[in-house]
Amino acid sequence: MNRSQLEHVIRASASIAEDDEIYVLGSQSILGAFPDAPEELTISMEADIAPKNRPELESIVQGSIGELSPFHNTFGYYADGVDVSVLPLPQGWKERVVVVQNANTRLARGLCLEPHDCAASKLIAGREKDVAFVAALLRFGLVNANVVQERIRLTEGCREKIPEAEAILRRLVSL
Repeated sequence: MNRSQLEHVIRASASIAEDDEIYVLGSQSILGAFPDAPEELTISMEADIAPKNRPELESIVQGSIGELSPFHNTFGYYADGVDVSVLPLPQGWKERVVVVQNANTRLARGLCLEPHDCAASKLIAGREKDVAFVAALLRFGLVNANVVQERIRLTEGCREKIPEAEAILRRLVSL
């Protein structure tokens, strides 16, 4: 997914949910801070989204422009509606979002995870693809390992996963 495709997903999600503020979570949130992010970081064709003010409509958005929808079949990318309350996110993440708002979003606000918050969330999740994503963020110099470690420690509801996430980060930094 590229930045203009993300802007399209934000615009479409805002229209469907009748909410001009859309959280962009997951890997493609990186396009908020880095519109020209390296291709290795933008291979996903899905943007994890959640309407900020109408979170109960995430499933409606997904049903309308999600995987295998006419939107997906037409454009080749799609929205995956997510429930923010179940994601491992560091305390204060809402205050650090990177806003994407322009004519392409029809002035709807895409509230993208700040890259260090995204990296911490990915390491807490600990899936192979998430670890590879964070490794690329570090390799390209888009996040600072010390800040990522601080954000891991700020992640609520996942205390038992913090030591493993920190160990993964240490391993990535030593490569």
